Amino acid sequence: MKVSFCPERVIIGACLLASFAQAGVQYQVTVNTASVVTTTGFLDFQFNPGNASSQSATAVLSNFSGGTINGAPSTTGNVSGTLPTTVTMINSTPFQELFQSFTFGPSFTFLLSLSGPALDTPNGTSTAGTTFGLGLYDSGQNPILTSQGAGTGFAGQVQINLNGSTTPTGFLQSTGAPSVVTFVQVVVPEPGAMGLVGLGLAALLLVKRRV
Repeated sequence: MKVSFCPERVIIGACLLASFAQAGVQYQVTVNTASVVTTTGFLDFQFNPGNASSQSATAVLSNFSGGTINGAPSTTGNVSGTLPTTVTMINSTPFQELFQSFTFGPSFTFLLSLSGPALDTPNGTSTAGTTFGLGLYDSGQNPILTSQGAGTGFAGQVQINLNGSTTPTGFLQSTGAPSVVTFVQVVVPEPGAMGLVGLGLAALLLVKRRV
């Protein structure tokens, strides 16, 4: 039987393509702390704009697992929530930080979600991006498992670039060993994507009946 081209297929294709659209950026973050297991120290999460021109952005930490959270954190800037539940950080002030007492296990993981105009609609006029950083510290608040030393002491970071892209970096350890932090980007479906897929499948059935 001859199959003729049907305009409905254009609609189906558009729906299916739309279902793969991205909304923000997510990274599954894994930190190998086997070398300091049972040690009590601190986790340091920061989300800071480069300067006053940095576009608005939000970082959300969720699905935290591993190690032991000790008490309430110290926070600075626009930070809400606590670990191991959801923490939200918005780059609306020069310095956002959550500093948490923590007993290290073999590893810990969390989902980092980045969103906002800085990623979705870069304005082309900003002169600095925003950086999410993860620091690991001993009980004396000295950086550990990183070559970055004093200052930020980040073991890993994700930079939001001026064009809306992101650059994850895991810093070497002070011994020159590979970074203990790994970032794996996760595909983020646009809200309503599953509904579009369902619409596409329904249209496929309709076209099949008409052929």
